[in-house]
This record gives sequence, structure tokens and C-alpha cells, in this order.
Amino acid sequence: MQVLKQAFAVCTASALLSIPFAGNAQSSMDHSKMDHVKPETSQTIPSMSDGEVRRVDLETGKITIRHGYIKHLDMPSMTMVFTAKEKGLLTDVKPGDKVKFMVVDEAGKMVVTAITPAQ
Repeated sequence: MQVLKQAFAVCTASALLSIPFAGNAQSSMDHSKMDHVKPETSQTIPSMSDGEVRRVDLETGKITIRHGYIKHLDMPSMTMVFTAKEKGLLTDVKPGDKVKFMVVDEAGKMVVTAITPAQ
């Protein structure tokens, strides 16, 4: 009888161990094979944005641009002041010019790294 009880206990324990525990199911998953999808904005490749120059300050290297939605920064349309990466970028633009420009976020500061006339 004792042998029968031990065999029953072993079979019961084995059966219980083979049943996944709902609270621990996630930790037993192989996360390396999961398709991690990030929000679209974090996967968006920077691209040129459309805008209209409102003001240029060559001395300070600042440019005010009224721009459309900037997808890679998830920035809505607005008019704002940007800092030029290099003051020389601003020498060929003037208020009223339609432009395409590249802007990046450098530690919270919006910096224009390229600007060309819109075509």
C-alpha cells in the first residue's frame, strides 16, 4: 500500500508540473522570437519637411519656419523658431521662401541640419 501511495504522489506531482501555471506563463515564453513592434513614430526615418520661411536671423543662427506635420518627430503643424546647425545654412533663404528642411531633436533643441528651396 505504501508503494502505491508513493507512486500516486509521483504521478500527481508530474501531472501538476506539466500544466502551465497562468501566473507564470509569460515568464516561460521565449521572448527572443517575439515580434516587438514599436509605435510608428519611433520607427520613422527622418525626412525632409515642408515649410515657409517667416524670419531669418543670421547673427544668431535662428530661423522661423511655418511648417507642416513633421512625421519623424511627431510634431504638429506650427510656426516655430529653429536653430541652424551651421549659420551658413541660412544665407540663401529669406522670408516667404518655400523650403524643404531637415530638423532633428538634439537633447530637446530643434536643430535644422539641411534646408533647400522647395520645388
